[in-house]
Amino acid sequence: MRLCSFSGPDGPLPGLVVGDEVVPLAAVSALDIIAGADPVAAGEPSPLADVALEAPVIPGAAIAIGLNYRAHARETGQEPPAEPVLFAKMRGTVNRPSGPVVHPEWTRRLDYEGELGVVIGRRAHRVSAADALDYVFGYMAVNDVSARDRQKSEPQWMRAKSGWGFMPMGPWITSADEAGDPQTLRIRTWVNDELRQDTNTADMIFPVAELVAYASQVFPLEPGDVITTGTPSGVGVGMDPMRFLQPGDVVRIEIDRLGAIEHAIVAP
Repeated sequence: MRLCSFSGPDGPLPGLVVGDEVVPLAAVSALDIIAGADPVAAGEPSPLADVALEAPVIPGAAIAIGLNYRAHARETGQEPPAEPVLFAKMRGTVNRPSGPVVHPEWTRRLDYEGELGVVIGRRAHRVSAADALDYVFGYMAVNDVSARDRQKSEPQWMRAKSGWGFMPMGPWITSADEAGDPQTLRIRTWVNDELRQDTNTADMIFPVAELVAYASQVFPLEPGDVITTGTPSGVGVGMDPMRFLQPGDVVRIEIDRLGAIEHAIVAP
């Protein structure tokens, strides 16, 4: 299934994307479906082109992974980590797939990070890597927007990673059975139609199963929680000279079998 949230008269509503239509669901939110409710239709479908997609889910916890692609470690001159590097993105970072990203006044080095997002489907606590994928509901595209100057100058990454709208995601959640093996997905990122990132998730240092298992040792993962799995090479900070986002830029991130998100960078 492809589970989405779309704008309704009183807030986001859950729906299923079927072909080029959205079928509204009887559930209160997409989280209900993620947690196991049946996706029961509750009305006539609407053309996908006529629907305003929202963030597919508002996660209770958004856990991000740093330095998880071999080529990205090389481009930044760092050694691959011995274990996953975890950090959090705050609730206010969540953004719809086409939502504008505000370029804050407090950074001069705003960067994109096209990433595979993993959506947890049932409570996972101290699970093994062998079982971890059984706890995954599905996958989506995410931009882990980053203020590189603040990331470098501040020991805690809260501001660098959690600016308002710093996590566009979607366009929907593709269920794990439909997405297939998460280590065989091509990720591409364009800035103003220029291809910047083009990598396969096979280049991950720690695959999805290991990330879910590792995070679940720290605290229980709940349905709707999101893990963003690190970015491939090709980010602005890794270029020579470095190239950062400016108001007017448009970022597009596309992942095989999962769809694409596209959003503009705008002035405050």
